[in-house]
Amino acid sequence: MLILSPAEDRGPKGGILSLHGGGMIMGGRRDHVGHLLPHVIEGSAVVVSVEYRLAPEHPDPAPVEDCYAGLVWMAKNAAELGIDPERLLIAGVSGGGGLAAGTALLARDRAFPQLSHQVLICPMLDDRFETHSSRMVDRDGVWDRHSNLYAWTAVLGEGRGGPDVSQYAAPARAQDLSRLPRTYIDTGSAEGFRDEILVYARRLSEAGVSVDLHMWGGAFHGFDMSVDHAAVSRASNATREEFIRRALGGEAV
Repeated sequence: MLILSPAEDRGPKGGILSLHGGGMIMGGRRDHVGHLLPHVIEGSAVVVSVEYRLAPEHPDPAPVEDCYAGLVWMAKNAAELGIDPERLLIAGVSGGGGLAAGTALLARDRAFPQLSHQVLICPMLDDRFETHSSRMVDRDGVWDRHSNLYAWTAVLGEGRGGPDVSQYAAPARAQDLSRLPRTYIDTGSAEGFRDEILVYARRLSEAGVSVDLHMWGGAFHGFDMSVDHAAVSRASNATREEFIRRALGGEAV
Protein backbone atom coordinates (compact mmCIF):
# COMPACT_ATOMS: atom_id res chain seq x y z
CA MET A 1 0.00 0.00 0.00
CA LEU A 2 0.96 3.62 -0.57
CA ILE A 3 0.45 5.87 2.45
CA LEU A 4 0.29 9.65 2.00
CA SER A 5 0.34 11.70 5.20
CA PRO A 6 0.48 15.45 5.89
CA ALA A 7 3.94 16.90 6.51
CA GLU A 8 2.74 18.40 9.80
CA ASP A 9 0.70 16.53 12.38
CA ARG A 10 -2.24 18.72 13.39
CA GLY A 11 -4.19 16.07 15.25
CA PRO A 12 -6.60 13.34 14.09
CA LYS A 13 -7.45 13.43 10.40
CA GLY A 14 -9.90 11.71 8.13
CA GLY A 15 -8.76 8.53 6.42
CA ILE A 16 -9.35 7.89 2.71
CA LEU A 17 -8.87 4.45 1.16
CA SER A 18 -8.08 5.08 -2.51
CA LEU A 19 -8.72 2.43 -5.19
CA HIS A 20 -7.22 3.09 -8.61
CA GLY A 21 -8.98 2.67 -11.93
CA GLY A 22 -8.11 0.45 -14.85
CA GLY A 23 -11.08 -1.89 -15.16
CA MET A 24 -9.64 -4.23 -12.52
CA ILE A 25 -7.15 -5.41 -15.17
CA MET A 26 -4.44 -2.71 -15.07
CA GLY A 27 -3.01 0.12 -13.00
CA GLY A 28 -1.32 0.42 -9.63
CA ARG A 29 -1.43 2.11 -6.25
CA ARG A 30 0.22 5.33 -7.48
CA ASP A 31 -2.52 5.91 -10.05
CA HIS A 32 -5.45 8.25 -9.43
CA VAL A 33 -4.30 9.60 -6.09
CA GLY A 34 -3.58 13.08 -7.44
CA HIS A 35 -7.14 14.32 -6.93
CA LEU A 36 -6.85 13.48 -3.22
CA LEU A 37 -3.50 15.21 -2.64
CA PRO A 38 -5.01 18.63 -1.80
CA HIS A 39 -6.61 17.11 1.30
CA VAL A 40 -3.29 15.62 2.41
CA ILE A 41 -1.48 18.91 1.80
CA GLU A 42 -4.15 20.78 3.79
CA GLY A 43 -3.54 18.41 6.69
CA SER A 44 -7.11 17.05 6.76
CA ALA A 45 -6.53 13.51 5.46
CA VAL A 46 -4.30 10.47 5.32
CA VAL A 47 -4.66 8.58 2.04
CA VAL A 48 -4.00 4.85 1.81
CA SER A 49 -3.89 3.45 -1.75
CA VAL A 50 -4.16 -0.32 -2.24
CA GLU A 51 -2.15 -2.38 -4.74
CA TYR A 52 -4.94 -4.89 -5.26
CA ARG A 53 -4.40 -7.95 -7.45
CA LEU A 54 -5.55 -7.71 -11.07
CA ALA A 55 -7.54 -9.95 -13.39
CA PRO A 56 -7.31 -12.17 -15.37
CA GLU A 57 -4.39 -13.59 -13.37
CA HIS A 58 -6.36 -12.90 -10.18
CA PRO A 59 -10.11 -12.98 -10.92
CA ASP A 60 -12.94 -12.31 -8.50
CA PRO A 61 -12.93 -12.33 -5.50
CA ALA A 62 -9.20 -11.43 -5.28
CA PRO A 63 -9.48 -7.71 -6.22
CA VAL A 64 -12.33 -6.80 -3.86
CA GLU A 65 -10.99 -8.94 -1.01
CA ASP A 66 -7.62 -7.15 -1.31
CA CYS A 67 -9.41 -3.80 -1.12
CA TYR A 68 -11.38 -4.89 1.92
CA ALA A 69 -8.16 -6.13 3.57
CA GLY A 70 -6.65 -2.68 2.98
CA LEU A 71 -9.68 -1.01 4.55
CA VAL A 72 -9.50 -3.29 7.60
CA TRP A 73 -5.77 -2.58 7.97
CA MET A 74 -6.36 1.17 7.79
CA ALA A 75 -9.13 1.01 10.39
CA LYS A 76 -7.17 -1.20 12.79
CA ASN A 77 -4.11 1.06 12.50
CA ALA A 78 -6.07 4.33 12.64
CA ALA A 79 -4.37 5.53 15.83
CA GLU A 80 -0.87 4.94 14.46
CA LEU A 81 -1.79 6.65 11.19
CA GLY A 82 -3.32 9.64 12.99
CA ILE A 83 -6.80 8.87 11.61
CA ASP A 84 -10.07 9.58 13.37
CA PRO A 85 -11.94 6.23 13.08
CA GLU A 86 -15.23 8.15 12.85
CA ARG A 87 -14.10 9.69 9.54
CA LEU A 88 -13.28 6.76 7.24
CA LEU A 89 -13.93 7.35 3.53
CA ILE A 90 -13.49 5.08 0.55
CA ALA A 91 -12.88 6.53 -2.92
CA GLY A 92 -12.44 4.83 -6.28
CA VAL A 93 -12.22 5.69 -9.97
CA SER A 94 -13.82 3.58 -12.73
CA GLY A 95 -12.95 -0.05 -11.95
CA GLY A 96 -11.74 1.21 -8.58
CA GLY A 97 -15.11 2.90 -8.12
CA GLY A 98 -16.84 -0.43 -8.57
CA LEU A 99 -14.42 -1.98 -6.11
CA ALA A 100 -15.10 0.86 -3.66
CA ALA A 101 -18.83 0.15 -3.88
CA GLY A 102 -18.20 -3.58 -3.43
CA THR A 103 -15.87 -2.97 -0.49
CA ALA A 104 -18.48 -0.75 1.16
CA LEU A 105 -20.99 -3.61 0.83
CA LEU A 106 -18.46 -6.00 2.38
CA ALA A 107 -17.78 -3.63 5.27
CA ARG A 108 -21.51 -3.33 5.93
CA ASP A 109 -22.15 -7.07 5.76
CA ARG A 110 -19.10 -8.00 7.85
CA ALA A 111 -19.91 -5.23 10.34
CA PHE A 112 -16.41 -3.68 10.20
CA PRO A 113 -15.25 -1.03 9.74
CA GLN A 114 -17.87 1.71 9.76
CA LEU A 115 -17.48 3.95 6.71
CA SER A 116 -18.71 7.54 6.86
CA HIS A 117 -18.68 8.21 3.09
CA GLN A 118 -18.05 6.56 -0.27
CA VAL A 119 -16.88 8.52 -3.31
CA LEU A 120 -17.64 6.66 -6.53
CA ILE A 121 -16.10 8.34 -9.57
CA CYS A 122 -17.56 7.02 -12.87
CA PRO A 123 -17.78 3.58 -11.20
CA MET A 124 -17.86 0.25 -13.05
CA LEU A 125 -20.85 -1.46 -11.44
CA ASP A 126 -22.65 -3.87 -13.77
CA ASP A 127 -21.41 -6.85 -15.83
CA ARG A 128 -24.70 -7.55 -17.65
CA PHE A 129 -24.64 -5.05 -20.58
CA GLU A 130 -28.42 -4.55 -20.38
CA THR A 131 -28.53 -0.75 -20.53
CA HIS A 132 -28.41 1.52 -23.56
CA SER A 133 -25.24 3.28 -22.44
CA SER A 134 -23.36 -0.01 -21.94
CA ARG A 135 -23.63 -0.62 -25.70
CA MET A 136 -23.51 2.89 -27.14
CA VAL A 137 -19.75 3.60 -27.10
CA ASP A 138 -18.20 1.52 -29.90
CA ARG A 139 -14.53 1.91 -30.81
CA ASP A 140 -14.43 5.46 -29.55
CA GLY A 141 -13.02 7.12 -26.44
CA VAL A 142 -10.81 5.69 -23.72
CA TRP A 143 -13.15 2.85 -22.64
CA ASP A 144 -15.71 1.44 -25.06
CA ARG A 145 -18.02 -1.58 -24.86
CA HIS A 146 -15.30 -3.91 -26.14
CA SER A 147 -12.89 -2.82 -23.40
CA ASN A 148 -15.66 -3.25 -20.87
CA LEU A 149 -16.55 -6.73 -22.11
CA TYR A 150 -12.91 -7.81 -22.00
CA ALA A 151 -12.45 -6.49 -18.46
CA TRP A 152 -15.60 -8.04 -17.02
CA THR A 153 -14.80 -11.38 -18.65
CA ALA A 154 -11.28 -11.22 -17.20
CA VAL A 155 -12.72 -10.63 -13.72
CA LEU A 156 -15.66 -13.06 -13.85
CA GLY A 157 -14.75 -15.61 -16.52
CA GLU A 158 -17.58 -17.62 -18.08
CA GLY A 159 -19.88 -16.53 -15.26
CA ARG A 160 -20.07 -12.96 -16.56
CA GLY A 161 -23.67 -11.97 -17.15
CA GLY A 162 -24.96 -15.11 -15.48
CA PRO A 163 -27.08 -15.55 -12.35
CA ASP A 164 -24.28 -16.34 -9.90
CA VAL A 165 -22.18 -13.15 -10.01
CA SER A 166 -21.38 -11.76 -6.57
CA GLN A 167 -22.76 -8.38 -5.52
CA TYR A 168 -19.30 -7.53 -4.21
CA ALA A 169 -17.82 -7.97 -7.70
CA ALA A 170 -20.68 -6.21 -9.51
CA PRO A 171 -22.46 -3.97 -6.97
CA ALA A 172 -25.37 -3.31 -9.33
CA ARG A 173 -26.38 -6.89 -8.48
CA ALA A 174 -26.97 -6.05 -4.81
CA GLN A 175 -30.60 -6.41 -3.75
CA ASP A 176 -30.21 -4.47 -0.50
CA LEU A 177 -28.48 -1.08 -0.62
CA SER A 178 -29.56 0.10 2.82
CA ARG A 179 -27.17 1.02 5.63
CA LEU A 180 -24.45 2.15 3.22
CA PRO A 181 -22.43 5.32 3.82
CA ARG A 182 -23.32 8.70 2.42
CA THR A 183 -22.45 8.59 -1.26
CA TYR A 184 -20.95 10.90 -3.85
CA ILE A 185 -21.35 9.42 -7.34
CA ASP A 186 -20.76 10.99 -10.74
CA THR A 187 -20.81 10.25 -14.45
CA GLY A 188 -20.56 11.91 -17.82
CA SER A 189 -23.54 11.95 -20.17
CA ALA A 190 -21.43 10.37 -22.95
CA GLU A 191 -20.17 7.61 -20.65
CA GLY A 192 -20.64 3.87 -21.12
CA PHE A 193 -21.33 3.44 -17.40
CA ARG A 194 -23.90 6.28 -17.35
CA ASP A 195 -27.13 4.28 -17.05
CA GLU A 196 -25.91 1.81 -14.43
CA ILE A 197 -24.61 4.74 -12.36
CA LEU A 198 -27.93 6.58 -12.55
CA VAL A 199 -29.84 3.44 -11.55
CA TYR A 200 -27.45 2.72 -8.66
CA ALA A 201 -27.78 6.28 -7.37
CA ARG A 202 -31.57 6.08 -7.52
CA ARG A 203 -31.64 2.72 -5.73
CA LEU A 204 -29.28 4.00 -3.02
CA SER A 205 -31.56 6.96 -2.45
CA GLU A 206 -34.65 4.73 -2.35
CA ALA A 207 -32.86 2.61 0.29
CA GLY A 208 -32.45 5.65 2.52
CA VAL A 209 -28.84 6.50 1.69
CA SER A 210 -27.95 10.18 1.32
CA VAL A 211 -26.69 10.57 -2.26
CA ASP A 212 -24.95 13.40 -4.13
CA LEU A 213 -25.38 12.50 -7.83
CA HIS A 214 -23.76 14.52 -10.60
CA MET A 215 -24.07 13.91 -14.36
CA TRP A 216 -21.86 16.17 -16.45
CA GLY A 217 -23.25 17.05 -19.88
CA GLY A 218 -21.11 16.00 -22.84
CA ALA A 219 -18.46 14.40 -20.64
CA PHE A 220 -16.85 11.05 -21.51
CA HIS A 221 -15.23 8.39 -19.34
CA GLY A 222 -12.31 9.84 -17.37
CA PHE A 223 -12.85 13.37 -18.69
CA ASP A 224 -12.10 15.06 -15.38
CA MET A 225 -8.59 13.60 -15.17
CA SER A 226 -7.57 13.31 -18.82
CA VAL A 227 -8.61 16.87 -19.79
CA ASP A 228 -8.60 18.54 -16.41
CA HIS A 229 -8.24 22.02 -17.95
CA ALA A 230 -11.69 21.87 -19.60
CA ALA A 231 -14.44 23.93 -17.97
CA VAL A 232 -16.62 20.88 -17.25
CA SER A 233 -13.64 19.09 -15.71
CA ARG A 234 -12.83 22.03 -13.47
CA ALA A 235 -16.44 22.17 -12.33
CA SER A 236 -16.54 18.43 -11.69
CA ASN A 237 -13.27 18.36 -9.76
CA ALA A 238 -14.20 21.39 -7.66
CA THR A 239 -17.58 19.89 -6.76
CA ARG A 240 -16.09 16.56 -5.72
CA GLU A 241 -13.24 18.22 -3.82
CA GLU A 242 -15.68 20.31 -1.82
CA PHE A 243 -17.78 17.23 -0.96
CA ILE A 244 -14.67 15.41 0.32
CA ARG A 245 -13.55 18.48 2.25
CA ARG A 246 -16.90 18.62 4.06
CA ALA A 247 -16.80 14.86 4.72
CA LEU A 248 -13.31 15.09 6.21
CA GLY A 249 -14.46 17.90 8.43
CA GLY A 250 -17.17 15.69 9.87
CA GLU A 251 -20.02 17.78 8.46
CA ALA A 252 -23.34 16.04 8.01
CA VAL A 253 -24.04 17.86 4.74
